[in-house]
Amino acid sequence: MKQRSQCKVRALAANAGGWLRQIAALCLLYLPFLLHAETTPSHSLAQIFADERAAAWRFDPISATSEGEHRFNAQMPSVAPADQRRWQQENAALLKRLRALDPGQLSTQEQLSHTLFDFILSQRLSMLGYREWRMPLNSDSGFHVDILYVHTAMQFKTPADYENYLKRLRGFPKYFDQQMSNMRQGLRDGFTLPKEILAGVSTVIGGLQFKRAEDCPLFRPFVKFPQHFTAAAQAHLRAEGEKAISESVLPSYAKFQRFFEQTYRRGARTTLGASALPDGKAYYADLARYFTTLPDVTPESIHAIGLTEVARIRAEMDAIIAQLEFKGSFADFIQFLRSDPQFYAKTPTELIKEASFIAKNIDRKLPQYFRTMPRTPYGVVPVPEALAPNYTAGRYNPGPVGAAGEYWVNTYALNTRPLYSLPALTLHEAVPGHHLQGALARELKDVPQFRLNFYPHAFGEGWALYSEKLGKEMGVYQTPYEDFGRLSYEMWRACRLVVDTGLHAMGWTREQARDYLSRNTALSEHEVRTEIDRYISWPGQALAYKIGELKFLALRAHAEKALGDRFDIRDFHDALLRNGGLTLPVLEQQVERYINANRRGT
Repeated sequence: MKQRSQCKVRALAANAGGWLRQIAALCLLYLPFLLHAETTPSHSLAQIFADERAAAWRFDPISATSEGEHRFNAQMPSVAPADQRRWQQENAALLKRLRALDPGQLSTQEQLSHTLFDFILSQRLSMLGYREWRMPLNSDSGFHVDILYVHTAMQFKTPADYENYLKRLRGFPKYFDQQMSNMRQGLRDGFTLPKEILAGVSTVIGGLQFKRAEDCPLFRPFVKFPQHFTAAAQAHLRAEGEKAISESVLPSYAKFQRFFEQTYRRGARTTLGASALPDGKAYYADLARYFTTLPDVTPESIHAIGLTEVARIRAEMDAIIAQLEFKGSFADFIQFLRSDPQFYAKTPTELIKEASFIAKNIDRKLPQYFRTMPRTPYGVVPVPEALAPNYTAGRYNPGPVGAAGEYWVNTYALNTRPLYSLPALTLHEAVPGHHLQGALARELKDVPQFRLNFYPHAFGEGWALYSEKLGKEMGVYQTPYEDFGRLSYEMWRACRLVVDTGLHAMGWTREQARDYLSRNTALSEHEVRTEIDRYISWPGQALAYKIGELKFLALRAHAEKALGDRFDIRDFHDALLRNGGLTLPVLEQQVERYINANRRGT
């Protein structure tokens, strides 16, 4: 029996060996195909995109929430120097992997994504090299403002969703402490906001101090619950929400205010321009390249473009003044616009209604100029009260993925919000400006996720300023005053080229910048102050608008000339917007493709 069993075992082993040899042979046969399927350039590129998002969500869980990824809803970002260094290292490794790929082996759309992602990673690394995390705020925004509306991107469908939110609220003290520690490092290094503009920042921070939890925007999820929640569950969660905000959120804002007033304002730098920061000249030059997306641009060349544009626009403004037969100087006309009651709403509701009317009037004209339009709607709402005093005249808030966009109109200080500027503002912030462009980008199909929210400033702001000029072609401006308001806004953006480079590269004073903007535009003195402080605190960003618009206008003129009768404005706008945000060099390439395709009649 024993011998028979041993023979049986040997036979089974022999058979098993045969099976294993067959399996091994099959693996050797198909291994090249399996390896090829797993390591194609397309697969490698997609993996880089996926790895970057995973790293970004770990580094900033709030960005994950805003992008519709809710696994991180209980977490707050960790922004300590060690986290910043890790994020920098991860981006360097991703860029190395990206540049190891051969774009020639990718599809046309993948090549476009590869080029755009290279810009994102390389520019991110450039800015991380300057350790901007030491200065996490500007004149009207920053971490302390952004975090106040984190609930708007979260989901509140189950008790677990609320528990995640409560955990996030309880993380405020650590998050604020890390930000203040980073700002202390900025104080030691001389990398701070200028002391000269901090009174306005103090106003914003003061507006974020709430006496009761119920007054804080972060309490809103505890006001209304899903219908299937029991009364007991609602009461429990409401009490926990009040406790978390009272014990964690409000004390964090109060502590930040004390730090800002007692430490930061006292220790902030007394210089003004970015060039006065450590390694400031190189920093501002890199900012100019980043915000314009142009690799060879310089502050000096931008300044010269600005001066040329200011002169051209001034001639158009003078022509309108002559048309109106106004008796007086340019300065007299500006004062008339700033002071005559006919140009100003009497109530916040009146201003919001006028903006809404203009927006709907533009909506009905869009099909004549756009073949593709977004499905996502937008609304017109006031700038949040806590932000309004130091905020711009209006802004677009895209909101979280899947939500309607919001066109914010500032109803603070109504005597500084002229109605004649409202058409240009609406064209810029709502349609066909930021909302139309941004919503179309978010609705793109079969592209990497980063493309849905990629916002190169020169493209986004340049498109919005181009939209203001397109409004004249669309018949949006009803009076010479409104057309003057358009020109005043265009002049404002041209002045930005002069003022921003003047402040940050040429030693201009705050008063010099204010005077230049005040003399050349119809902006109210209040807006002049808030705008100049914005440029001082956010160097380089103001360059994006005019540089981008000039590129859009040049590309349109080129396409019209090249195509002649074949030119269709709707197809041209599709060509500009159908790939989402682009750098200006890539945009130029896309327009050339559009021209070549239409020359062939395809």
